[in-house]
Amino acid sequence: MDELSGKVAVVTGGASGIGRAMVDRFATEGMRIAVGDIEEAALVETVEELRGKGVDAIGVVVDVSDPDSMAALADEVREVFGGWDVVCLNAGVGAGGPIWELGLTDWQWVLDVNLWGVVHGLRSFVPAMVERGDGHVVITASLAGLLAGPNMGPYNASKFAAVAIGETLAADLEAAGSAVGVSILCPAWVSTRIYESSRNRPDHLRGEADERAAVGREDAAAFFAAAMPPDEVAERVITAVREGTLHILTHEGTDELVRARTARILGDL
Repeated sequence: MDELSGKVAVVTGGASGIGRAMVDRFATEGMRIAVGDIEEAALVETVEELRGKGVDAIGVVVDVSDPDSMAALADEVREVFGGWDVVCLNAGVGAGGPIWELGLTDWQWVLDVNLWGVVHGLRSFVPAMVERGDGHVVITASLAGLLAGPNMGPYNASKFAAVAIGETLAADLEAAGSAVGVSILCPAWVSTRIYESSRNRPDHLRGEADERAAVGREDAAAFFAAAMPPDEVAERVITAVREGTLHILTHEGTDELVRARTARILGDL
């Protein structure tokens, strides 16, 4: 997709972190923007700032874990803009701790957002893109979708699933002869507030991971503050959309880590 100006970008989780950086970067390309987010105050602020810069933008409060909410987002974008060209399924949360200590609510919350949010997004947006014959889908996975580190069981599982879904989507589109593109974003540590994602956790899904997150919040804040700026990630997303890159690896040294994991797997044969 060479020309982005005048086209429509939809970004879930678009009011903070990587999503907000993608929104801002798409805006500089002259795109019309639909921001979806569960945090209404941040959503309003984001849209106001975009409109203040002359960007044609709307904001929709959306719960990506709810299929009806995602369908409503698609309906609103269709009504306002007539359709969409780039869809970024980016909303994500994290819950950590030893995998045997995490409760079912920890698993349910993370998978509801990180896994089912992608599924609901695909079902809401991709059919129209396939029918039209163009567009691009960006799925925010993680380096944790390629490498399983400690104390991130639900997150790792959800991101491995996101990678698999993205690769399957690309294969299905190719088999159908569709020109719709797919990119799977797999960043390592990025300077976002994902360590505070429990701020949006439903009360009925509170769990053990919330208490751990609260205890380590100051250390996490310092760590993430020193990580890669989200705007650098967004720049790589723009390039991938233009070039049709399937896997977006953002951090230096990622290739060596992936090769080492593959070598370990092959070594077990």
